[in-house]
Amino acid sequence: MVNYREILRLHALGYSQRSIESSVRSSHQKVKEVLDRAEKMHIEWPLDEDITNAVLYELLGDKHEDKPSVYAPIDYEYIHNELSKKGVTLTLLWQEYCERAYANGQKPYMSTQFGDKYRRWARVTKATMRITHKPGETMQVDWAGGTIPYFDPITGEEHKAYLFVAALPCSCYLYVEACDDMKQETWLMCHVHAYEYFGRVTRLLVPDNLKTGITSNTRYETQLNESYREMAEYYGTAIVPARVRKPTDKGLVENSVGFSTTWVTAALRDRRFFSFAEVREAVSERLEIINTTQFQKRPGSRREAYLSEEKEFMLPLPKYPYEPAVWKQAKVGNDYLISDGLNKYSVPFDLIGEQVQIRLTKNMVEVYFKGSRITSHKRLGKFSVQPVVKTEHMPSKHREYLKYNADEFRMWSKDIGSSTEEVVRYFLTSGSAPEQGYKACVSLKSLCKRYGKNRLEAACERMLAFSSLPSVRTISTILKNSKEEKRVAEKTDNSNKYGITRGAAYWKKGGDGND
Repeated sequence: MVNYREILRLHALGYSQRSIESSVRSSHQKVKEVLDRAEKMHIEWPLDEDITNAVLYELLGDKHEDKPSVYAPIDYEYIHNELSKKGVTLTLLWQEYCERAYANGQKPYMSTQFGDKYRRWARVTKATMRITHKPGETMQVDWAGGTIPYFDPITGEEHKAYLFVAALPCSCYLYVEACDDMKQETWLMCHVHAYEYFGRVTRLLVPDNLKTGITSNTRYETQLNESYREMAEYYGTAIVPARVRKPTDKGLVENSVGFSTTWVTAALRDRRFFSFAEVREAVSERLEIINTTQFQKRPGSRREAYLSEEKEFMLPLPKYPYEPAVWKQAKVGNDYLISDGLNKYSVPFDLIGEQVQIRLTKNMVEVYFKGSRITSHKRLGKFSVQPVVKTEHMPSKHREYLKYNADEFRMWSKDIGSSTEEVVRYFLTSGSAPEQGYKACVSLKSLCKRYGKNRLEAACERMLAFSSLPSVRTISTILKNSKEEKRVAEKTDNSNKYGITRGAAYWKKGGDGND
């Protein structure tokens, strides 16, 4: 058999055709045919070890479509380019190939032969990327395994910067970002930055099964994190997680993680950083070097391949960038407050004891109950001791209590009478702060509602007549006693009003009341 590998190797080393003929002991015509076919089919040295002469014989040997009247030739490069287009499959291309063959009076290869020959050609020519990854189809994401240390310039304390990696499989275009943590908000923002860096959006998004993105990924169903699902919906992309323990589902990003570890983490190993900003800047510089460096086994760079082969097939970015939102569940406590992790915000009091969903963005706190948004608050940036409470969320008694203040109590007592005003003045000034007298003033207002303004004023007047230290308990006792006295008096009056009244003469002995 002709030594195809040796012919290609010697040709790549620059040997003349005559020297190659002498070395492999093949005829001038045979070596020329092999080199011509290899050039036509873009087969170049170096080749993988498992690309044997037998494999090359199928592509370059005498059986390679030597009888066009019997078997129609296969245009491998045309098939390769067509497969990169959206919706085009190998089966469709085989059917079109058969139609052309029959139209020319030739016999086509069967579908299995057709597919095997193309895959063999693609494997030999290093063109397998497009078989499984179409332009603009997929973005694969993951956290890199390595970290970059940086140090506090004052204390010398060591911190770690983590690397987020996004890869486009077709063009191998990369995005790498340094992060100070691996929390969900950071994870979402890295996706936003990756889409902004690429300038476009892919149809599919393939993450690993990390908890910040995937709640559950079983054989039968996949449950996405609500925040992750919302982000994907905003950009019009679909999340298809890699199968558990199936690294081939995310092969390129795994390679890219290793690549970034080498060309970013390892390349910066000797540099000492004293702030996270320095780390971010250094990683950005390394990213530009990676994407603009020329490929070793094909022409161009990652950026050139992306711009020429992939960008036009991707989806456009939305008009406005996505604002990441984090979802969490919480049970409403007796104080009808929920927390964003830093501050507390109110919800309607009738939701006490219920489970609600909280949507947190940078500037907003939204609360959902059974899929409906029930309230929202502007999110506080700093810690606040006081919760953010809306008046309409409070019970009526709590709303009324909020209205209580010293000025209001003084205005109310002035309207009742001078004695009540003096009692309220005493409650507000007897303590070290007016607030200490609020409770007594509230109790006094309750007595007013129960007994009326006039009776309260009279009770306060009696209270001040025998004591300069009024108390709510004493005033309440006065009101109760006066009520009892009134009731006895009314009973006496009622007996005279409704009883049988007759003159004294009637009760004289033997008298009948008539003269």
